Amino acid sequence: MKCIGIVAKNHDDFALKTACELSAWLQDKKLDVVVTPQIGKHCKANTVSLDTIAQHVELMVVLGGDGTLLQTGRCFVGSGVPILGINLGRLGFLTDTPLSNMFDVMNDILAGQFKVKKHFALQVEVERDGQIISAGLAMNDVVLQRNDHPRMIEFEMYARNQMVFRLRADGLVLATPAGSTAYALSAGGAIVHPEIEAISVVPICPHTVSNRPIILPAYDEIKLNLIDSPSPAALNLDGQVHSTLNMGDTINIKRAGDITLVYLEHWHYFDVLRSKLGWAGQQ
Repeated sequence: MKCIGIVAKNHDDFALKTACELSAWLQDKKLDVVVTPQIGKHCKANTVSLDTIAQHVELMVVLGGDGTLLQTGRCFVGSGVPILGINLGRLGFLTDTPLSNMFDVMNDILAGQFKVKKHFALQVEVERDGQIISAGLAMNDVVLQRNDHPRMIEFEMYARNQMVFRLRADGLVLATPAGSTAYALSAGGAIVHPEIEAISVVPICPHTVSNRPIILPAYDEIKLNLIDSPSPAALNLDGQVHSTLNMGDTINIKRAGDITLVYLEHWHYFDVLRSKLGWAGQQ
């Protein structure tokens, strides 16, 4: 690797300080470093916007929590550039490397001692009156939900051009395996191993309690029709990108490209679950 990118959590002085320390450390090793403009104001390195940085780097280092990695990951869908998450947040399912190990981990990666795992994203389009009014990508989940009105919304879901259900609920979560340990898990969904290509469909507080979470193949194209909503509803991508929906709007969801994450060779998924979720059997 000759060129490494760095992004840090927004508006976080400690993350910025850490980014500058890492940048200087990498440059001491005669490596090219590319940073986002936010970091570039504080240290000497080439500066590129987050939207285009994937075109310039061979490895991306994310300093922050899972939210920072999700924001970054959406800009790397389909690029093949591996992303390393250094955890400056709280739980850190995706940003699994602790800050205390950052330089040791970087040495291992520069020596080629790492593995990568691919996580697919979801592509989302919102259609109104036959026109696409918004589009985006989600690495964790796509969430249809009532907005600021207390009453339930009503919607239909189709997969493979076949009706799955018509449901009154507070909303619906469509999660990738990476997102199955996030909002979908809190809503009662299953944890899906990242090597299983599937989309979790998890109702949020359904009016009919027989509506249970289901798991669909990742390549199924899903359509949601908003049938009834007392006020404009909401569509959220990874809890970060927000759109307002009106009755009659259609949301089309399908599998997008992959995001490539970096892990050390001794990393194992079940170790992460035991550690992050506090399961018994911790060694």
